[in-house]
Amino acid sequence: MTATATIWHDLECGAYTADLPLWRELAAAHGGPVLDLGAGTGRVALDLASAGHAVVALDLEQEFLDALDARAAAAGVSELVETVRGDARTFALDGRRFPLILAPMQTVQLLGGPAGRAQFLAAVHAHLAPGGLMAAALADALEGFDAEHTEPPLPDIVEVDGWVHVSQPVAVRPGPDGIAIERIRQSVSPEGRRTAEGDTIHLDTLDADTLAAEGVAAGLRDGGRGRIESTEEHVGSEVVLLHG
Repeated sequence: MTATATIWHDLECGAYTADLPLWRELAAAHGGPVLDLGAGTGRVALDLASAGHAVVALDLEQEFLDALDARAAAAGVSELVETVRGDARTFALDGRRFPLILAPMQTVQLLGGPAGRAQFLAAVHAHLAPGGLMAAALADALEGFDAEHTEPPLPDIVEVDGWVHVSQPVAVRPGPDGIAIERIRQSVSPEGRRTAEGDTIHLDTLDADTLAAEGVAAGLRDGGRGRIESTEEHVGSEVVLLHG
């Protein structure tokens, strides 16, 4: 099958597990339901549901949420997973409040700078239960690479229905306001026909102290920091903790 947004999302993000122990620990300490922002196809939501936690999974892409619903049903945890289509910057969930809100895997660095984060933090403040916690992961600094200086990471590869899909990082380009991560996505049909397209993700430049200060300005309380260590394939993350 030709690649869908879900296939690329799963290929490029779905195998990451280094952060899951921290989210499980926080869910066990704070209870549910947990609000998972930028939930994608359910990497975090399904893991928490498998541990018995109720999760509200919010994402802007309906295709991802449809895949999440199907996977929750297949895993027998549909009663614990609720999907909601919405923007992490402007979500409004009918006055509901949550003891724990998660923004995993650099979601906060995809919001379009300070103005987008201000919207996000206002929405978080409106949806945190008294004494509740918001935890947001920020990527450690990424090092640029190019053909002259260092080898790029190995490609991500998956086969689906006879098609082979390959996602290859080809450049990391720092800029004044953030960093651009460029990939080439290739698909090879069972007959050997190949297609290729480029994809670029922009991450805002953002450190933990800046996000914490923005959270305090939005009415939240700085709760310190957590840590997700790097792996052979992924950079580490600092986790900003903010209380309602």
